Formats: sequence, C-alpha cells, structure tokens
Amino acid sequence: MHVVENLTETAAIPHPPRRLPLLGDVLGVSLHTPVQDSMRLGRQLGPIFERNALGHRFVFVSGADMVAELSDESRFAKNVAPGIAELRGIGGDGLFTAYNEEPNWARAHNLLRPAFTQSAMRSYHDIMVRVAGELTDHWDGHVGSAPVDVSSDMTKLTLETIGRAGFSYSFDSFRRGQPHPFVEAMVRALTHAQRRTFRNVPGLGRLLYRKSDIQNVADTAYLAEVVDEVIRQRRDSLGSGPEDLLDIMLRAARENDPNRLDEVNVRNQVVTFLVAGHETTSGALSFALHYLSRNPDVLAQARAEVDAVWGDEAPTFEKVAKLRYVRRVLDETLRLWPTAPAYAREARTDTVLAGRYPMKAGEWVLVLIPSLHRDPAWGDDPERFDPDRFAPEHVRGRAPHIYKPFGTGERACIGRQFAIHEAVLVLGTVLRRYDFSADPDYQLCVHERLTLMPVDFRLSLRPRRLE
Repeated sequence: MHVVENLTETAAIPHPPRRLPLLGDVLGVSLHTPVQDSMRLGRQLGPIFERNALGHRFVFVSGADMVAELSDESRFAKNVAPGIAELRGIGGDGLFTAYNEEPNWARAHNLLRPAFTQSAMRSYHDIMVRVAGELTDHWDGHVGSAPVDVSSDMTKLTLETIGRAGFSYSFDSFRRGQPHPFVEAMVRALTHAQRRTFRNVPGLGRLLYRKSDIQNVADTAYLAEVVDEVIRQRRDSLGSGPEDLLDIMLRAARENDPNRLDEVNVRNQVVTFLVAGHETTSGALSFALHYLSRNPDVLAQARAEVDAVWGDEAPTFEKVAKLRYVRRVLDETLRLWPTAPAYAREARTDTVLAGRYPMKAGEWVLVLIPSLHRDPAWGDDPERFDPDRFAPEHVRGRAPHIYKPFGTGERACIGRQFAIHEAVLVLGTVLRRYDFSADPDYQLCVHERLTLMPVDFRLSLRPRRLE
C-alpha cells in the first residue's frame, strides 16, 4: 500500500551497466555496503540514477538543484522507504517511522517540540556534562595503555545521555564490561532492516533471512520489554521526577491533552528516541575524532578554542555554544559522513522533477545525502575535510538545501539541537583533557546498518594536563 514504484518507466534515468535479467543491478554490489556502493555509482552515473535489485527499483538523487526542488513542502513530503518501513516492527508509528497519514507523528511533534527549545536544552546540559565525565573517567583508565574503541564508547555515552535526559533512566553503560543488551539488539535490528530489502522476492527472502527473521522477532520483543520497564518505573513515580520527554507524554495522557498519545505510541516514541537519539550522534562523534586525528592543524585550532573559551572551569551551557570552530568540525564531519545517510521524498501530486523526470502522486525517490554533500557546488575537492567550509562568509554564499544531515521539511529530525549541543560538548571535553593519536595505518572503514559508523577505529590517549 505504501511502497510505490518510483518513477514512470519512460523517464530517461541512467542505471548501472551489465544489468542482468531477473536479478537486475547486482554485479559489484554488496548487501553490507549499499550506501557506499550507491555513492560510487553516483560518481559514475550522475546526480540521478536508478538501481534495480531483484525486482525492487530505487531512484537516487543527489544533485543540489533537484534536492532543492524535493525540499519544497508544497510539492513533496516524507516517504517511509522500505528500509525505514522495516523498522516499524520496533518503532511503529513513532516520529521517525510513521506514515504521513497517521496522526500520531503530528501529535507527538506538537507535544514534544517544546522539549527541544533552547530553554529545554539548558535543563539537559548538566546531565550531558555528567555523562561526558563518566566517559573521561573510563578513558583515564586507558591513558598510556591500551587504545580505546571510539565507536563503542561513544555509543555508551550517547545511549546514557538520551536515556537519562529523555527518560531519567540509566543503562549503566560505563559500568558494564560488554555493551548493554539493548545496544546489541538495536544494532541487529538496524542491520536486519537494511538487509531485508529483498523481502518481497518469492522464496528468496525466507531462504536468505530465516535465521535473521527469528532473531529479529526476539530483538524486537526485547527492545519493547526494556522500554516498557522504563515507562513502568516512571508511571510509578509520575509527578515526582523531572519534566523530561517521558513525563511530558505521560502527563499529557493523564490530563487529556489534545495531543495526548496512547500507551502503545508512547512506547513507540521512547524506542524512536532511544535508537535514533543515540545511534546517529555516536557515529558523528566517532567520525569527528577520526578526522581530528588525521588533521593536526584542525586539531590544534579546535583545542586552542576550547582552552580559550572554557579554561579550567566546567563548561556552562553558554560556553558550549561559543565553541564555534568545534561546531564547524562537527558540521564538516556530518557533511562527509551524515550518519543518517538518506531520506525519501514522495510527490504530493503529479509533477515533473528538474523539468525532465515525471513523477506521479505517491511516487518517491531517495536523497543520497553523502553524495549531495559532495556536489560540485561545494567547490574544488569536496572529499577534503575542511571545517572552514562552514565559516560564516562561506555559509552565507552557499546554495540552499545543499546541506541536509538532519533531513528536511516538517519531518526533519526534531532532536537536532540536542544532538549538536551534546556532540560539541563531548568534543570539547575530549580535546581539553587528552592528546590522542590513531594508528597511522588505519584506513577508514564505514559500517552500514541504516546508520553509518566507523569500524575498528581506536585512539591512543595521553594526558594533556593534571586535573
């Protein structure tokens, strides 16, 4: 009902060479790296192209002009593409996975939007500082000894932050020898959703994914069980704790607010925030530290800013926002590796994209964000890491709709300010406390599970100063 064939067959859209009967464009591609494969094909085929795999047709768009058109809310809306639709087993009609016609996403958006204003950010700041302190306590034990696994530890940090700030719930992330089972179940669920693209091919989907499907049922049940426990604990103490996301949702239900959410949808929203609220930020922090370790001049400038703005004092809310160069490091990181790498847009009515490609109402395309962020409009050598691309004078002259790490339109990421504040705070904390270096032979390897994350990236730590 919701997954519609993309474009008319008469549209002259390039596709990879050597298309095979029945199988389609499967030569030279991998189930494990569909985003990076698509980026490579985009470099060969241009800003719009199609891939057909076992009967599933996907149209990818990355040209700045076309993305600007797709950002027009009067012509296009969010589409829940197949990979995201697979997550409805854990997110239901939550903010990220709801179809446009489902009412709960708008209710949740209206209800929770005040929780992401600047004044609300102030209330989360101290929690973020404490969790960042738990990270450094953990890393202090590795100073001068074994390198730290950056992606693993950033996942612990961001899960702990959203758990405590959003729901007053601790996963005890830094007291565990192994990742919390919630993280392991979530990673499997995300990976399963990405690789289940071929689910409608008769016989093949069941053959390929029988074991994974069984595991996914167990993972989905476990995620729901954890979230139900979070909700139960809060319901038992409603009114006596902080006004966080969960308090807002439960209070709205009790007070018959017009935007109140039913019990199942409250669970869906909690799962959505726990998963999306930590997975993408942990990836962004990991990529940022990779680029800082590879660019000593950038590292020195970012560290000098932290020292000048923060000094030896605990960072206040206002002082995080003053780390403008560190923010540029984060922005440039998300340009090269937006950790949520694609979003889908569907036509509201019959229309023509870029004056050449007809789209009927409901037909959709995928915006491939890493390729958009490497569009020629970014200038020479868009693969180069350069935070000065985000200096004010360059931002003012930049084409609109060319930078989309948080999606677009009315259903763009509601928590983006939360993620930015958390990431800048953590980067500042690490820069102030440690000298660090990576293995010079390490080559960036990006793991895909709907989101993007560096694999096997480790840092060796040295103290900068006695605290």
